[in-house]
Amino acid sequence: MSSNYHLNDGSSRQPRMEIQQSWWAMIGLGENGREWTMEEKFEKIAEAGFTGISATMPSEQDYAQWHSLLDKHQFSFSTIAFPANVKDMLDTLETAKQFGRVQYINSQVMDAFVIGDEAVQLLEGLLDASSEAGIPQFIETHRGRITQDLLRTTDYVRALPQLKLIIDLSHYIVGGELDGNHSRAEAEFDVLLQRTAGIHGRISNGEQVQVDMASGAHPMVNHFKRWWRKGMQNWYANAVPGDILSFIPELGPPGYAITRLVEDGREVETTDRWQEALLLKQIAEELWEEVVAEAASQQTIR
Repeated sequence: MSSNYHLNDGSSRQPRMEIQQSWWAMIGLGENGREWTMEEKFEKIAEAGFTGISATMPSEQDYAQWHSLLDKHQFSFSTIAFPANVKDMLDTLETAKQFGRVQYINSQVMDAFVIGDEAVQLLEGLLDASSEAGIPQFIETHRGRITQDLLRTTDYVRALPQLKLIIDLSHYIVGGELDGNHSRAEAEFDVLLQRTAGIHGRISNGEQVQVDMASGAHPMVNHFKRWWRKGMQNWYANAVPGDILSFIPELGPPGYAITRLVEDGREVETTDRWQEALLLKQIAEELWEEVVAEAASQQTIR
């Protein structure tokens, strides 16, 4: 059986971070009351300097359009799956091969009521299937999934050395009503961050899964920056030439986004979700530069 538990492009390039944009996070975005078209969304993502897109698999009839736009903008593409069993993963892998350009699979494994040994066996089977197919698969830390809570997910990590994670700690902060200052939670986060394969950028607090970042001034921003930086450091310390770390701003539309009702009864978002995505991208780039520079300085000292 092949071993394919990390993302590598086969090149001799320095390990690097790529920042894709979530296609789900583009829902409803536009100007002057009109949502951007598919082509306009691609243009906006390209103009902002993203390297690719993360999305669920397109319908087969849309393959040609997706291929054309991905090629036009020289974008990478990662996909999101929701497997409940190994057959689901095999079907996803077959579809990914038909589509032809899937960089990796981000799995939100169903569901929150699968626990203990059953969960470990399911995760192992999913990872074996994707490794055999030669397409990396990473498991997202997500509420309502097999990774429902922090403690059970650290158990899975300890049981499965090949398990690599798409880190989205926003789910555990809101799910556990945490404020970023809980020492026990911090120790468990450290376990997960050792397995960082990618990061989803979203800021939550103990009550809301997606908060207004207030241009970076929200008190939770520094906590998330600290966690993301630690995940990047852990990944970089073990990276080899050609390895790629994924960072994806993932700010959801309503009802992730906070909304208010206006006089005509419409529900409008209280933040500029696109501008906040660009801020998350900027934060990730700054953290990455710090991590690389720190690693270089330590090499020099040695």
